[in-house]
Amino acid sequence: MSSRIVVLISGSGSNLQAIIDASQDKDYPAEVVGVISNKADAYGLTRATNAGIESQALSHKAFESREAYDVALMAQIDNFKPDVIVLAGFMRILTPDFVQHYQGKLLNIHPSLLPKYQGLNTHQRAIDAGDKEHGVSVHFVTEELDGGPVILQAKVPVFAGDTSDDLAARVHEQEHRIYPLVVKWFAQNRLSMQQQVENGQHVEKAILDGNVLAPSGYAND
Repeated sequence: MSSRIVVLISGSGSNLQAIIDASQDKDYPAEVVGVISNKADAYGLTRATNAGIESQALSHKAFESREAYDVALMAQIDNFKPDVIVLAGFMRILTPDFVQHYQGKLLNIHPSLLPKYQGLNTHQRAIDAGDKEHGVSVHFVTEELDGGPVILQAKVPVFAGDTSDDLAARVHEQEHRIYPLVVKWFAQNRLSMQQQVENGQHVEKAILDGNVLAPSGYAND
């Protein structure tokens, strides 16, 4: 039986589209069963409708606190009975309760080679730093913003004269390749997040096919 994916978005939903497209393959082990956006005008909701997928908008502006919003969001997500929750350009900082509720089932994609450039404006920051390469990371979500264990990264070159838009386009192309692949691994029960003791500290690690992944994820070179 296919794994059930719920995708959270705030914008155009291009990574959502990549996962929808991948799931059209009869051998793909997962399907998108619901899409939720915190913005009613997000184009990703249209993508969901076009694909016959149930979609909902839940505006954070209707709630007094981040905590109240996340409680309502969890209720909407849980109605879909998901196996995995995929953050695809969901521009919200999640509360600890939310992250704990979905621990080990929450994936995110971030447009940098983590741990570099957590947060926003990653492409411009890479250019400003004079980096020769930039990229994208898919990682498990923990309570630390953009700090969960990396599963897979893809690198792109930074060329002289690049604008942030140039670099973003190059990164997006890689995003659309690696995110459906990581979701596939999760749906095949090949991928998990486990807590291990390291130097006396409990740390979360990404595990693929029984192997602990390096800090930069699988097959970084």
